[in-house]
Amino acid sequence: MLAAFALAVTQSQAKAAGSLLSQGKTATASSTENAGTPASAAVDGNTGTRWSSAAADPQWLQVDLGATSDVTQVTLNWETAYAKAYQIQVSANGTSWTNVYSTTTAAGGNETLSVNGSGRYVRIYTTQRATQWGVSLWEFQVYGSTGTGNAACSTTNAALNKTATASSTENAGTPASSAVDGDNGTRWSSAAADPQWLQVDLGSSQNICGVQLSWENAYAKAYQIQVSDNGTSWTNAYSTTTGPGATELITLTGTGRYVRMYGTQRATQYGYSLWEFQVFTGGSGSNGGTDDGGATNGGTTGGTTTPPTDGATLLSYNKPATASTYQNANSCVGCTPSKAFDEDPATRWATSDVNGWVDPGWIAVDLGATAHISKVVLQWDPAYATAYQIQTSADGTNWTSIYSTTTGKGFKETLAVDGNGRYVRMYGTARSNGYGYSLWTFDVYGTGGNPTAPPATPPNPGNPEHLVWSDEFNGAAGTKPDTGKWTQDIGGGQNGELEYYTNGDNTTMDGNGNLVIEARKENVEGHQYTSGRINTSDHFNFTYGHVEARIKVSGTQGLWPAFWMLGSNFKTGTPWPNSGEIDIMEHVGKVPDSVYSTLHAPAYNGGNGYGSPYTLAGSDFANDFHTYAVDWDSSHMTFSVDGHAFFTADKATVESTRGPWVYDHPFYIILNNAVGGDWPGAPDASTVFPQRMLVDYVRVSQ
Repeated sequence: MLAAFALAVTQSQAKAAGSLLSQGKTATASSTENAGTPASAAVDGNTGTRWSSAAADPQWLQVDLGATSDVTQVTLNWETAYAKAYQIQVSANGTSWTNVYSTTTAAGGNETLSVNGSGRYVRIYTTQRATQWGVSLWEFQVYGSTGTGNAACSTTNAALNKTATASSTENAGTPASSAVDGDNGTRWSSAAADPQWLQVDLGSSQNICGVQLSWENAYAKAYQIQVSDNGTSWTNAYSTTTGPGATELITLTGTGRYVRMYGTQRATQYGYSLWEFQVFTGGSGSNGGTDDGGATNGGTTGGTTTPPTDGATLLSYNKPATASTYQNANSCVGCTPSKAFDEDPATRWATSDVNGWVDPGWIAVDLGATAHISKVVLQWDPAYATAYQIQTSADGTNWTSIYSTTTGKGFKETLAVDGNGRYVRMYGTARSNGYGYSLWTFDVYGTGGNPTAPPATPPNPGNPEHLVWSDEFNGAAGTKPDTGKWTQDIGGGQNGELEYYTNGDNTTMDGNGNLVIEARKENVEGHQYTSGRINTSDHFNFTYGHVEARIKVSGTQGLWPAFWMLGSNFKTGTPWPNSGEIDIMEHVGKVPDSVYSTLHAPAYNGGNGYGSPYTLAGSDFANDFHTYAVDWDSSHMTFSVDGHAFFTADKATVESTRGPWVYDHPFYIILNNAVGGDWPGAPDASTVFPQRMLVDYVRVSQ
């Protein structure tokens, strides 16, 4: 997963503690003993409140510092139930972790640890409890300085889709190219012998400041990261004999056109295997290490493009566009060329379904004046080009190719190019399937031209976040939801649902601090069932933040309670799924031990939505309250249940494996308790009515 770059860290001489960074920040945990010991209690500055876990190993508590920070000290104020063995770890993305401290002989009490690392997320990962209970911390404090670290190092993967070669491959299904394709489901693997290497040609000499290795189980215990100007003579920029496998984020300095991983000792009896080999550029670029003796690669190299120019501007927004043809019917009404340049990720251009499903097919943009083009970004629909050129022209008639490929992979392609012209076009010569060509987005970057500034991007949540909206549902028994916060959705449901949503008859307070959304078996307006659905669309719409609700779901066959969000533009005419949908929690009664978090967009929706279940085997979520939440910003969404983060949707990963990310605009909240539908199926003889969905609160922080 491509994420914000973080430094690989090792223990070093202790530094000054720095500022307290963790207090009041968002904290999550692997588990909580009960509702009175949440993760947040360990970072609230109150030594009278605590987090405690379930009585099992391993467990973890993590805090999101809100920005990449240099971490110099961690203090642990243990309750009696402490950890004997644990690690302190840092991460750039909350998914891939690097150890900065480890012990198997901790004594509990108050521990002050000097560490040296960089990351946005810090966690304690415990592997052995000292008692029969769980682990428990009065306070977990992280000290250091914010906004430092390797700021000069780009977060863009310079190796993505570049030419890769290797010393060997295990078989035809694990080629070198699979380690630089941006797909975490494909991999390179080598023959089972030492040494082995994988290298990538960046296309031009660059300053190398970091590498990320995403290992399969067959990893390298000893290896070097090497750089070269010619692919023949190599210089070590990093070396280790204690590689841990998994995901390694390494900071280094070096200069070269070629970068390789040179493995000298395998950790298993198998070969070496990498899901992804990512290279980051920037910084000073002075080479470190010594020459390895001039090992040769014996392979071929390719690519002639240069990296994007610093200070490049988006030149193509809302500029005049033309194409060989366009579609205006069936599943793609109004798919004109301009839709590829409107910065709306949910609209697209497609060639005509009448005469455009042929080769060649093209789309061009007029930048308004001569420009120097340094980068092109293509977000493809499944109707993509396997062979195409990026071309420039001074007059829109005579074209010069500045990029060419016969192995286009679709999804999102970021191309470093170097050319001049007023006009830029994608000229496709081989389609990926029997349809035409289609692009959600065609972005051109560079200098010059006559650019129009695109709409401003929404601000990310604050640091720390503060409560901006909530409903605690503390009304008297029988009262309806606050009409200043909620609107009733009246009528039949979608997706084959069987209920009729009433005008508040099924949504009332219970007088104990809960909203009750009750599903009943009764005939109303031609429906056999009634229920309730409310939303905030007329009152509260927002972009990004921490959104959570404490809910006891309904159960039994045919029930479908949900806590979700819909793009606000749905109310102004944007159809679903173009509006985007964020399902924070769905539960179907026929699967009592699971809840589901899912994203829906034009390129992935319905049964093909992007998401994950959260399962507590043998349990029934309808038996108790649970807290369902999402942390949402411009780069990712992380979904959690009771503070346990179980699924992260990373924007870069979604764009490179699924399709456009359509969540950078306002959404509104929906609560409903559906009956029947395509997913849960209809009620049967086992279904019990009425069924109550209880909502303790809904809160949004930014």
